[in-house]
Amino acid sequence: MNHLIITPVVVPLLAGILLLLLREQDVAIKRLLSLGSLIAQLGLALLLVKTVSTGDIFVYALGNWAAPFGIVLVADRLTVWMLSTTALLSIFAFIYAMHSTDKAGRHFHALFQLQLFGLNGAFLTGDLFNLFVFFEILLLASYGLLLHGGGRLRTKAGLHFVVINLAGSTLFLFAVGTLYGILGTLNMADLALKVASVPPENLPLVRAAGLLLFGVFALKAALLPLYLWLPAAYAHTSAPVAALFAIMTKVGAYCILRIYTLIYAEQAGPAANLIESWLLPLALATLMVGVLGAVGSRHLRLQTAYLVIASVGTLLIAFGLNSQAGIATGLYYLPHTTFASAALFLLADAIARRRGEMADRLDPGPVIASPRLFGGLFMITAILMAGLPPLSGFLGKFMLLRAALDHPALPWVMAVVLISGLLALIALARTGSLLFYRVHAASADNQSSNVDKPCFNELAPIVGLLGLCLVLTIWAEPVLQYTNSTALQLLQPYHYIHAVLGGRI
Repeated sequence: MNHLIITPVVVPLLAGILLLLLREQDVAIKRLLSLGSLIAQLGLALLLVKTVSTGDIFVYALGNWAAPFGIVLVADRLTVWMLSTTALLSIFAFIYAMHSTDKAGRHFHALFQLQLFGLNGAFLTGDLFNLFVFFEILLLASYGLLLHGGGRLRTKAGLHFVVINLAGSTLFLFAVGTLYGILGTLNMADLALKVASVPPENLPLVRAAGLLLFGVFALKAALLPLYLWLPAAYAHTSAPVAALFAIMTKVGAYCILRIYTLIYAEQAGPAANLIESWLLPLALATLMVGVLGAVGSRHLRLQTAYLVIASVGTLLIAFGLNSQAGIATGLYYLPHTTFASAALFLLADAIARRRGEMADRLDPGPVIASPRLFGGLFMITAILMAGLPPLSGFLGKFMLLRAALDHPALPWVMAVVLISGLLALIALARTGSLLFYRVHAASADNQSSNVDKPCFNELAPIVGLLGLCLVLTIWAEPVLQYTNSTALQLLQPYHYIHAVLGGRI
């Protein structure tokens, strides 16, 4: 059973290599191979969910070198939750890409698989240096995907994306080198033990390295003030790539949750709760900046990108409460916002291609083909993004406010979450009005007969992602049971440490 752990890493890697060997003309074969790989990854992720549902933590030692000397992959409830979310998202993003995006460049399919290779590896690794390695893999693939199809605005946004992430990678190496130089290990479980017993003279450096790591993860998560790279990058890349990138900010949030509940947790002595005084205020500010950006946006794709930033703020507010209820709420909210944001990126592209020169500009334009269909899909997506009842966005925000009832920052959390929800509602209501109601009076008569009609590759991914949010709503109770168990497991890091190190503790 332990060999199952490495398969989410091996499958996309092998698929990516095979796809590189195929000729440019073999589009049908590439699509079949890519889709088969994605379905296999989903099946493996769901099998891992079943495997860890008992609370067991499974460890895979590469080369049979035991930790902390060898590289290990670790599968626990949090890991497979992230793997499952990524696998579901990637299938729908890829189906949309088959409409036309994957034909715009030779290596789209290979880059898509290598992106998943990096994402899955980042979630599974139990070693800090290999977390850096998988970060670089997913970032290199994301550079290619971001620029896929070319264009001036895409190239400009891609340059900013590359430069800022290279700076983040450099800081990551500084932090990793500092920890290794002081503690002599980079295995996360071993780091958790050694940070707790670090000599007083080395404590400032250990804390500095921890704060440096927080800066890197905050950059990946697009936390204020390190979010400026995201709006242009997400708004100007292709729709399926932007949809897949909806999970990218969650990688940073995952790393914050993993590192600071394991290495810098309560048992870390003087280094415990290292970022507690930073995370919640920055998350609150990020949420407000995100919704203000959404209100001021003049393009639907850019508005969606700012809503992604707002969702990161909401997610990290939940994690910043530093409680079981808060973490469980954040883990429930994470797939919701990932699927809803991805659906809005895909929907924005489908609408833009039917508005001619107006594209996604938020100005009155022509009546689009199937306005009731796309208007209905936009309304459902807007309800999800704004957090209105009765869907999963509302449930996530309600549980967030309930989790904050005993927290000293309750007034701030209550005010920011409610005001930001109102602003998001205003922004999306204005957008819906401009796109579907304030249309040119003569445009219905002038509508050409060759306007794209909705096709399966467009509608199925959007409806599928919205359907996943509906699943989170209808089956909220079992999902919350899982996330509560995950939160409890995270707040008891001894089990993780014992699973990885065994008798070496």
